[in-house]
Amino acid sequence: MLLEGKNAVVYGGAGSVGGAVARAFAREGARVFLAGRTLATLDEVAREIAAEGGAVETAQVDALDEAAVDGHADAVAARAGGIDVSFNAISHGDVHGAPLLEMPFEDFARPIATAMRAQFLTTRAVAQHMTRQGSGVIMAITATTARLAIPEVGGTGVTFDAIESLCRQWACELGRYGVRVVWLQTTGLPEAVTVDVQPGYGTGAEDGMTREELFAWMRRSTMLDRLTSLAEVGDVAAFMASDHAGAVTGAAANITCGQAPAR
Repeated sequence: MLLEGKNAVVYGGAGSVGGAVARAFAREGARVFLAGRTLATLDEVAREIAAEGGAVETAQVDALDEAAVDGHADAVAARAGGIDVSFNAISHGDVHGAPLLEMPFEDFARPIATAMRAQFLTTRAVAQHMTRQGSGVIMAITATTARLAIPEVGGTGVTFDAIESLCRQWACELGRYGVRVVWLQTTGLPEAVTVDVQPGYGTGAEDGMTREELFAWMRRSTMLDRLTSLAEVGDVAAFMASDHAGAVTGAAANITCGQAPAR
């Protein structure tokens, strides 16, 4: 098992991405600590993991609450004997489907501010324990929106750019303590989207697209003619958190199916 004997915290563990990563971590032998704002949904994921024989615990934690994040990390480290892996899958409150010319600044800036606060607080909290033990892996998730010019996605591209930049800075500051910082760069994740797309999303078109039309448009931008699956996100996260990826830090695991600007 890739993560046998490891303690892993997953922030946003009740969401589609967080749940997929948590299941993969548990399957590879990690003891998983799910953190999020809604205990009921965290418990649903925990029951699935436990049913497969995984070790899992849940805690209600608001990733934007500094005291709550620090307290939770301290409690996990004290109970488990340390924190080996952290994965942040917190949602950002993005607003899509409107041009910047028509978007209130608050809608544009919200995901940037939310992501930066959540990423900073959770990383700092676990890093304080990882640096003392001389090892650890801190992980985030972004998407090709960080490097492609896509219209009408509000602050999402800037948010992902900021996450990647912050990860690089954490990596260069934590590396001397034996702590790695990496992120997964994905395509859009069809399994994580459950609603129809707002007008013009990602295309600049005046008319809206259905969910199926959007994903067909996105698939055409990839070399493999498909989009990243949640299972692949979980599998790659487990590998990147393992000692097999011990030489990787300050960098992305590119799981974009070879995505390039849409054609």
